[in-house]
Amino acid sequence: MTVFQPVILGGDLGAYALARELNDAYDVKPIMVTAYNPNAIRDSRILTRHPFAQANEEDPLVAELLRLGEKLKSENPQRKLLLLANTDWRIHVLASHRAELERYYVVPIPPLEVIEQVSDKQEFERLATAQGMPVPTSFYEDFSQAGTPGWTPQPTPANLTFPVVAKPADSSQYENLMFEGRQKVYRIDTDEQLQQLWATLAKAGFRGTFVAQELVEGDDTGMYSVTAYVDTTGTVSLLCSAHVLLEEHHPATLGNPCAMVTEPIDEILAPAKRFLESMPYRGFANFDVKRDPKTGRFYFLEVNPRIGRNSFYVAGAGVNPMEVLVSDVIDGHPMAPRVAGGEVLYSIIPDRLLRRYVTDAKLLAQVKRLQKAGRISPQRNPKDGGFKRWLHLTESELNQYRKFGEYYPKPTNTGF
Repeated sequence: MTVFQPVILGGDLGAYALARELNDAYDVKPIMVTAYNPNAIRDSRILTRHPFAQANEEDPLVAELLRLGEKLKSENPQRKLLLLANTDWRIHVLASHRAELERYYVVPIPPLEVIEQVSDKQEFERLATAQGMPVPTSFYEDFSQAGTPGWTPQPTPANLTFPVVAKPADSSQYENLMFEGRQKVYRIDTDEQLQQLWATLAKAGFRGTFVAQELVEGDDTGMYSVTAYVDTTGTVSLLCSAHVLLEEHHPATLGNPCAMVTEPIDEILAPAKRFLESMPYRGFANFDVKRDPKTGRFYFLEVNPRIGRNSFYVAGAGVNPMEVLVSDVIDGHPMAPRVAGGEVLYSIIPDRLLRRYVTDAKLLAQVKRLQKAGRISPQRNPKDGGFKRWLHLTESELNQYRKFGEYYPKPTNTGF
C-alpha cells in the first residue's frame, strides 16, 4: 500500500463524506481546505482543517494549493498527494489548472473538455440521445449577450409544455452567483413566469445558459441516483444506484437528496455505464434520473462530473468508493468491475420527519423496516463521536424540521 495524503476542497457534507470514506478505509486524516468552519467538519477528529479565507476564489485557491503541495512534498517526497473536490465549481477549477497542480498532486477527475461536455445540459442531452438514453424535452436560453443594449430572450418554443423545471445548463457558472430570490432549481408554471426569471437572471449578471426542462410528473420518490467510477483504463469499475425518498426543499439546496434506499436497478445502471464508456471519461460521475409514474420510463436529467454529495450511500451498499479510487490512481491496480448492491437506508434527516413525507404504503413499510435496522449517514460516525460533534449533528438534524416546515410543510404529488 502506497503512502498517501488526501487533500479535499470544501467542508460541506459531501466533502466530509469523502473524508470519512478515506478515514474508514485507510485510517488517514485528510486535509480540508476551507474558507469557513461549517458544522459538517467542525470539531472533527478524522480530519485536519487548513483554513484559507479565499478558498472560494479561483486564482488564490490554486496558488494556495500549490504552496500547500510544495510544503507537503518537501516534508515527505515519497508520499503521494491525492487532491479531491465534490462541487461542480471546484472540479472545474481543478480541471482548468490540472497541469500546474499535477506537479504535486494526483488529480483523479475527467479531462476539462469532457467535464465541459457533460456539465452542459444541452451537450449532455445530445450525447445521451446518441446513446439511446431518454431525456425530457428542453429549451436553452443563452445569456452570454444579456449585458448588451437591446438584448431580449428567445421566444419560448411552442413544443415546450408547462410546467417546466428551470436550472443552469452548467452549474459551475451559477454556483457563486448571489441575488435575491436565488434558487438552485425553479418550478415554472407559465411562460410569463419564465420571462420574469429570464429578466431576473439577466439583471443579476448571469452570462451562462439556462435550461427550461419539461417537468417529469411525480414527487421526490420518482427520483433515482447512479454513482459510477471510470478507472484509468476507461472501464466502469464501480456502479451503484439508489431510490430517492425525499429531497431538500430549501431554495439553496433544492433537489439534493436527503434520504435514499440503495438498490441495483439495471435499467439505469446499464445505460450509465454505456454512456461513460462511450467517451474518454475518467473518475467519478453521478447521474440524476427520474421515473415517470404513468409509463414507468426512466428519464436521465443530468450527470455531474464528480461523486456527488451523498456518496456515502455507495459505502453503505457495500463498496467504499475511495478504496476503488485509491487502488486505481495511487496503487496503480484498477479493481475488477463491481456493482454495490446491498440494501440500506441512507438518510441525513430524523426518522420521524422522513416518515411524514413517504406516502406510499409499500415504500413506507420498507422505510420502517430499514430504520429499525439502522439508517446510515456520513456524520453518524462512531470514530468521530465526541460531545461537540454530537451537538453539531443534533443541531443539523433538528434544523431539518424548521426547513421542511418553512419550504415544504406537506408532501405533494409533484415534489414542489
